[in-house]
Amino acid sequence: MARTTKFQDLNLNNAFLFAAAMEDEETCKLFIETILGEQLGNITVKSERMIMYNSDFRCVRLDVFSSEEARDFNVEMQNENEYNLPKRSRYHQAEMDLSSLKPGQDFNDLKPIVIIFICTFDPFGDGLYRYTYETTCVETGKPLGDEVKKIFISTKGKNREQVPDSLVNLLNYVVDSTDKYVDSIKDSNVEKIHSRVKALKKNRQLEEKYMTYEELMKIEYSKGKREGEKAGERKGREEGREEGTNNILCLISRMTEDGLSADIPCLSSDENFLKEMLQKYQL
Repeated sequence: MARTTKFQDLNLNNAFLFAAAMEDEETCKLFIETILGEQLGNITVKSERMIMYNSDFRCVRLDVFSSEEARDFNVEMQNENEYNLPKRSRYHQAEMDLSSLKPGQDFNDLKPIVIIFICTFDPFGDGLYRYTYETTCVETGKPLGDEVKKIFISTKGKNREQVPDSLVNLLNYVVDSTDKYVDSIKDSNVEKIHSRVKALKKNRQLEEKYMTYEELMKIEYSKGKREGEKAGERKGREEGREEGTNNILCLISRMTEDGLSADIPCLSSDENFLKEMLQKYQL
């Protein structure tokens, strides 16, 4: 696993920093507007936490879940191609639908949803900055009308002449979140987002949370790698790492809800305490 990047040197493609930045509703709105190429109404960020878990403690990573009056949005940062984004988008769709429809409520009350993945790789290999998918009939090509849109954004796009400069500027900023780059493009929306990012990087409490999170990820990555190597399979390494990461994400979330935030840094420095907490929460 790569060495931890200094908090002040992070680019916006870092999932931790991205989630923190998108908690700001104006930043979230600017980001989604640039991706969609349209103006939105007022945006409400429904979850200000990176980590959520449901009743059976299966962790779910939602970088931001937000809505305007007419639509719900889910935006997620992806830095590693695990070749599962189509199925991942299906899972997010199910989560969003289940959370928005109450028992006995008519299915037609489901709001339109837009699921957005921002990728620092080309997810489909066609060199596009933006891939947009909607459900259509195979035989006629007519839309199904389920009002679900899935958008995959790539920082590795090559069709610059086919997309707005504003989108290219934003995607370049995602991987180069520096004063030098922002000064070179003179894009007012990127400048506003950058102002938010710079303010976050001065937040010492957020920096401490980032360092704790990174240390825990290193522990679980190493554990998953060792387990996978014992099995002699690459798949085993990946599954071990994913399971360990989910456990840590759940643990941090549950300790926070139980008022134990002050003890979270001890998880990375005291292995016995980490084991004790994992056992306590049955993770």
